[in-house]
Amino acid sequence: MKKVLFISLAVVFVYATQNLRQKALDKGLRPIPKDFATLKSEVDDKYNPLSIDKIKLGEELFFDKNLSLDRTISCASCHDIKNGGEDGKPTAIGYKKRANPSHLNSPTVLNTAYSKHLFWDGRAKSLRDQAKGPTQATFEMASTPELIESRVKENPKYSREFENIYGEDAITFDNITKAIAAYEKTLVTRSRYDEFLEGDENALTQEEKRGLNLFIDMGCKACHFGPAIGGQKIQKFPLREYNSIIDLTTTFDEKTHQRHFSQMHFNFEMYHLFPFKNIGGFLGKNGTRYFRVPILRNISKTAPYFHNGSVKELREAIQIMGKYQLGLDLTKEQLDALEAFLKSLDGEIVDYNLTKK
Repeated sequence: MKKVLFISLAVVFVYATQNLRQKALDKGLRPIPKDFATLKSEVDDKYNPLSIDKIKLGEELFFDKNLSLDRTISCASCHDIKNGGEDGKPTAIGYKKRANPSHLNSPTVLNTAYSKHLFWDGRAKSLRDQAKGPTQATFEMASTPELIESRVKENPKYSREFENIYGEDAITFDNITKAIAAYEKTLVTRSRYDEFLEGDENALTQEEKRGLNLFIDMGCKACHFGPAIGGQKIQKFPLREYNSIIDLTTTFDEKTHQRHFSQMHFNFEMYHLFPFKNIGGFLGKNGTRYFRVPILRNISKTAPYFHNGSVKELREAIQIMGKYQLGLDLTKEQLDALEAFLKSLDGEIVDYNLTKK
């Protein structure tokens, strides 16, 4: 009898796991490709087609400090690909130690191949456009298109590589930023989460699976979707007005998938725009509090959180998002599960063996 019960429970477990995986796929959560051909088919830009030579050139330029005015800063300075794809600072620090005037931190460069909006206000629609901003900003690399072109022309190796890819007179600011963007498109990461989506039922723990189920049912996936789990839309933050006098909160029942009225309390911090210090005064796109939805892959490695880096702990960030985006007071058990799931998204950059091709 015990053996039959054990087999029955195992069948139920497998069925539930398969349902969760299909549920995730149906909601727009997809794995990062294992092979370069598939990646290219998903992220290629008709205005900047990917090629092996262009990607290799872009990698050299990404790490080249000569592109900055004082030759001390490269793209990699603020986007450390070995540490979450950013610099771990509340605000980006650039030329002559200048801080971002709006106290904005550096978003991760990892998995931005799947982004439809770049910068915190989403103003750039492609990586090739995004690359033009930091190179010229006076508080970042502080350079100019003309200076960057002249610096690149100083290197005979670059001249040969550009001519091979683009033809004669190919060292232009546009081509330089296109090459950088091509390299950035290969900076994608895979984790156990991808293996789960591809059919490995044991790739995630029970707690992580519970977190994934909550992530879907609570509505997190409405903004954080796609292979990068974010970066594909802009969204108002906070959705629930932080300066509202009456704060209505609910709880989420995992069995019925319904919200229940929980409490009503008075919020006397009426004049704050965010549920944390409004350092820098940045209000998103056109001052409307619409922000690019962050990428959640490797999120445990990209603290501090939110646009101005005011939140240090991932758990607090989850709690804030639950309350002010979803209107939910998350329980300890729900926070535990969601945090476990988000940590399962930590992965390594995929090696597509491009240097051998």
